[in-house]
Amino acid sequence: MQLSLAMFDTGAGTHVGKVRQRNEDRFLARPGAGFWAVADGMGGHEDGEFASQTIVEALSAIEPPSSAADLLTRCEQQIVEANERLRDASRERGGAILGSTIAVLLAFEGYYACVWSGDSRIYVVRGGAIKQLSRDHTEVQQLLSEGVITPEEAKTWPNSNVVTRAIGVFDSPELELISGALESGDSFVICSDGLTQHIKDEEILDWVSSGGSQQACDALIALTLERGATDNVTVVVVRYQPDPGQAERPGAQPPDLWEWRG
Repeated sequence: MQLSLAMFDTGAGTHVGKVRQRNEDRFLARPGAGFWAVADGMGGHEDGEFASQTIVEALSAIEPPSSAADLLTRCEQQIVEANERLRDASRERGGAILGSTIAVLLAFEGYYACVWSGDSRIYVVRGGAIKQLSRDHTEVQQLLSEGVITPEEAKTWPNSNVVTRAIGVFDSPELELISGALESGDSFVICSDGLTQHIKDEEILDWVSSGGSQQACDALIALTLERGATDNVTVVVVRYQPDPGQAERPGAQPPDLWEWRG
């Protein structure tokens, strides 16, 4: 049986920031269907807006699933469809860049999965600690992973926001997946890089741990604006709060149904 809407305290917010003229970020919150998403468009002006909106509209068409496999398959299909639309639109516009990052949280029957492409992030706050579940698809992260640069050098590396994956940029979308078991009190944070450019992970932890989901979103966006908000900023916070009688599954392994087939 799918998780009920009441099990998730969801907050969400987005802001154009203090430098950009348009907001190219989009978000989606569908607790009843078990998914939430943030998309950060690229290409500038209308093109970035069009790209992120195309992805969110495609994901909005997902109906409540019958299984974890069904939810993951529908998510993949809609992202592939959005990618095709963006590729077609790019050709119609003479090869214009029409791309967007995507970060999606899926939940079904006590388990979660994260699907992403680009540098929009997904965190989990659990047991008083924060962990980044997604891995940035950026040039600087690739250099860091290969040991070419140190974490300290990565903080000031030029063009650190150059992404290596995004929806709409290549003929076939490249997605990454991670999954696990939900635990009571888990809080997931899905955000565009407009947040993480200005806010440290420890600050995200503090705000998410201190209040409700919407309060945390509002506070994090306000703090980003105080610090200059050089990009659009979008945050979605999802807290899992099952009924007390629901069985916990600490340490349980996610079902093979979450296995990525793309």
